[in-house]
Amino acid sequence: MIDKTEIRRLVDEAIAATDAFVVDIIVSTGNDIVIELDSPTGVDLDFCAELNRKLQEEFDRQDENYSLEVGSASLTAPFKVKGQYEKNIGNEVEVLTRDGKKLKGILTAVADDDFTIEITRKVKGPGAKRPVMVAEPTVIPYAEAKQVCYVINFK
Repeated sequence: MIDKTEIRRLVDEAIAATDAFVVDIIVSTGNDIVIELDSPTGVDLDFCAELNRKLQEEFDRQDENYSLEVGSASLTAPFKVKGQYEKNIGNEVEVLTRDGKKLKGILTAVADDDFTIEITRKVKGPGAKRPVMVAEPTVIPYAEAKQVCYVINFK
């Protein structure tokens, strides 16, 4: 079986001079290797193909049979690493909390232990005839977020 830490080391070396980062590396017991990458500027097919070639040069198929898939992280998949949060600052996200609440708002800040989304709500002030839209920043610890996803808007 191919060692996941060795794959990670090789991938890190190959992408060191770029703005890309590893989202996930999966190695199954049958040596099916899946590498998910992302980048603030996006990951294109040529970049993935180049990394795939570099990795195939390092692992000899004569020694061990394997399949290798290098691709970009899915736009609709939940965030897995801090880099994905940072990439999406300013974008709308949906958060499913551990206690089952769904929150939707603009991702405004990312820290080591938490992130902040700005949730817009209708609030009726005392004596006001109509409610007004108010943006409220909400800090959410990573440990409290079960799932965070980018919201695709077709406007």
